[in-house]
Amino acid sequence: MIPSWTAAGVLPPIRPGQPGHSSDRSPYRVALTDFVEEFSSSPERIAILNGFLDYRKALHALGITSGFQWIDGSFLENIEVIETRPPKDVDVVTYFYLPPGDTQASLDTKAGNLFDHDHVKATYKVDSYTSILGKQVDAIQVRKISYWYSMWSHRRDSLWKGFIQVDLDPQYDGDAKNTLDAKVGGGVTP
Repeated sequence: MIPSWTAAGVLPPIRPGQPGHSSDRSPYRVALTDFVEEFSSSPERIAILNGFLDYRKALHALGITSGFQWIDGSFLENIEVIETRPPKDVDVVTYFYLPPGDTQASLDTKAGNLFDHDHVKATYKVDSYTSILGKQVDAIQVRKISYWYSMWSHRRDSLWKGFIQVDLDPQYDGDAKNTLDAKVGGGVTP
């Protein structure tokens, strides 16, 4: 379950009512459909979510189906109130295992421009980053994970906040897409 925005318009870094040392904290692991349902409240958000689901579909087509995604940015904030504007994109770090039979080099070749940050942002409205899992955990990998956690645990104004984690498994994408389509059918036009 995704906690509600705080009075400051952000997800709380620790689930309300839990002690400060609780493990029930950000990143909140949620089902893809719950994430889509919770954040598909405007035409702009629906367009971004459609782009996000299309990005996931492109990753899945490459065989990238195992891992998870951390989701953050103004998309997870009540930015319409905080800054009186809609979100422009969604920030995503995809942590994934290489598909069987692929190396990083072979996957890069097959991916074309799918790992090109600017292309993905322009095409899918996803501010995208990737990290391969399953390699030996070393100081560089720990530093990268720590970097994203520290970046996404605070707003630029230093306010503590939370973020979301969804599974990369494609089995939930159809239901998530149906949830978006139902929103459009219910009158929220992208």
